[in-house]
Amino acid sequence: MFQDIELTIKKSKRKTLSIYIERNGSVSVLAPESKGDDEIEQILKGKEYQIYKHLAEWEALNTVKVEREVVNGQSYLYLGRNYRLEIVDDQHKPLLLKNGYFLLRKHDKSQAISLFIEFYKEKGLPKIVERVQRFKTKMGVEPGQIRIMELQNRWASCSAKGNLNFHWKCFMASLDVLDYLVVHELAHLIHKNHTQAFWNEVDKILPDYQKQVEWLKVNGAALDL
Repeated sequence: MFQDIELTIKKSKRKTLSIYIERNGSVSVLAPESKGDDEIEQILKGKEYQIYKHLAEWEALNTVKVEREVVNGQSYLYLGRNYRLEIVDDQHKPLLLKNGYFLLRKHDKSQAISLFIEFYKEKGLPKIVERVQRFKTKMGVEPGQIRIMELQNRWASCSAKGNLNFHWKCFMASLDVLDYLVVHELAHLIHKNHTQAFWNEVDKILPDYQKQVEWLKVNGAALDL
């Protein structure tokens, strides 16, 4: 259909067809089970210009992606702030955030990426749990398990059982962005799909949520190691 595009089609019990450009530039299509493959193909052909337009925007935005070297002075994000890296001879933990610096033990330099991922997971979980607790009461919902994990192309997800998953990269962003991601996933406990009713639910809690959506769109590629 689109030979130059990585495209995945998933069917579910939904009424409308939705197209998403994922964080890695692939295209996901969520389609109703009632539609046959030929019908879905015709719909996508009708949206060909729109798909390529959004992909071009994605490519332009992803020029901000940062390639970080593990050297003194390199900056790493945490909760929306940049902290410089300092490689130290010895300390009781491989990686610490202390006195405004990320301190990395020299002996563990080769493991820097995995250490940062563990840092975001360890520090991020209580942050996200705190925010889920705050917003679930306002929204009248009760989520299941909360996890920080590698989510490939998504910032966060809500499972059919109501479990909430958040990518460790989320904790590079500011608390305002985290609040949006939490409210977004909690809203899926009320409305499964991104209908107008879903966005109305988000808007009730965060009237300026579109600022966070735009921020992620523009800056999301930089949230990486």
